[in-house]
Formats: sequence, C-alpha cells, structure tokens
Amino acid sequence: MPTSQKMPWWRLPAFQALLIQCGSLALVLAFSLSVRAIGVDVPLAGLLICQGAIAAAVSYMRQLAPWWPYIQFFFPIALGATQALHLPSEIFLVCFLLLAALFWSTFHTQVPFYPSRRSVWVALAGLLPHDRPLAMLDVGSGLGGLTRYLAACQPNGQFTGIEVAPLLWLLSRFRQFVGPGNCRFIRGDYNRLNFAQYDVLFAYLSGAAMPALWEKARLEMRPGTLLLSYEFQIPEISPHIRLLPESDGPFLYGWYM
Repeated sequence: MPTSQKMPWWRLPAFQALLIQCGSLALVLAFSLSVRAIGVDVPLAGLLICQGAIAAAVSYMRQLAPWWPYIQFFFPIALGATQALHLPSEIFLVCFLLLAALFWSTFHTQVPFYPSRRSVWVALAGLLPHDRPLAMLDVGSGLGGLTRYLAACQPNGQFTGIEVAPLLWLLSRFRQFVGPGNCRFIRGDYNRLNFAQYDVLFAYLSGAAMPALWEKARLEMRPGTLLLSYEFQIPEISPHIRLLPESDGPFLYGWYM
C-alpha cells in the first residue's frame, strides 16, 4: 500500500518558523545594541513588536501556511507579557500538554484542527447514496460530530472516523458510546489505511495536504467511489461536485474516481 513520505525534519514548517524567529530575535538585538550605543533606549514592548513583525513578514514571504504569520507575530509579544505578569511556570507545562494533545503531529501533517459546521454535515448527507449500504471514512474526524451525524442519517451504512490527535480521538471515543452503533473512531495516520475499502471519503484538512491525499485516493479508491473535500481543492484537478453549504462559507468539492 503506498504511503506518503514524511518531510525531512529540516524542511518542516515548525523548524523553519523557529529559524525565522531566531533570526528575527538576532536582528532586533543587534538593532537594540546599536541604538543603545548612541544613547537611545528602545522600550522592550517595541522590540517585541518589531521581532514579531519581522518574523511574520518573513514567514509570509517564505509562503508558510496562513496561520504561521499570525503565530510568529504574537509569539514574542505573548512571551514578553507572561514574563511581565510573573505567571507560575506550571501554567506553561499545562498549556503545552493541552496543545500537544489537540494538535498532535500538526508540524508533520500541516493540518490543524478544523471543526466543520452542521450545514456541511447536511450538505454531505445529501450527496451520499441511500439505495445501498456504504462504507465511509472521515479523514481527520476531530470530535466525531460529522461521523455520528451521518451514521444516524443512514443506519445501513458503516462510518469510520480517523484522527491522529490523542485528545480529540479520546473525546470522540467517549461520544461514540452514546451515539449510533454503526460508527467507530480509530486513532492513527490515514496514510496507513487502504482507501479501497471505502465508498466515500471525506476530508477537511488543509491545502498543503491535498496533493498527497489525491495521489493516495487515485491509486487506491475503486472506480465509482467518491472523494469529498470541504474548502480545499485538489490543485489542477477540476471537481465534479461544487456545492455551497452556506452562502458566505467555503465550497464543498467532490471527485468521482
């Protein structure tokens, strides 16, 4: 079964962001020392804002994912604010553990937690075939709301959600016990699954993940099966389905294999 190769660690967006932040810090420190030599003392808040602005600008020019410039800008400001408030160090450990549980492996997959809305669930339910049992996979199922909703709409189908983030998967597993019996949630990397066993595959990932997902789906999904993606298109591949679940929201795209 083909699997996508992991990106080398030195090319990971998180590592690039770290280098950019360190470079921005070096520039700001050099500027601060230079002006201090002539008797000008720049406030710390101004230096932190400059560091964040430089890091955000470089991240944008490097074409990192859209959320990175925001993270780069606010990171030094938030760090300075927490130091000024003298917060207990245990708070940082708790926050780190929570974020790690929520966004596990995001630095590899470049796919943050994107919860879909109920309007998307309704639109997707209307695209599913109702004249026969089907097997559907929700790639990156998050809290499991979509999978549970579709399973309740179509009791003769089998609905599976796969999620790599430990906390999201655990919460979806707990919700499974009070939901329909024809859905299940597994934890892991969807690249380790064989898409040939599914009639419909739904993904709400990110633009960075779509080319590899399409290649895997193209090689493994059976003729006549359906690949659906909310918001993110497959580059240079025209969709067969293009729906707008909400008038002011993104499109729902579909490709028949």
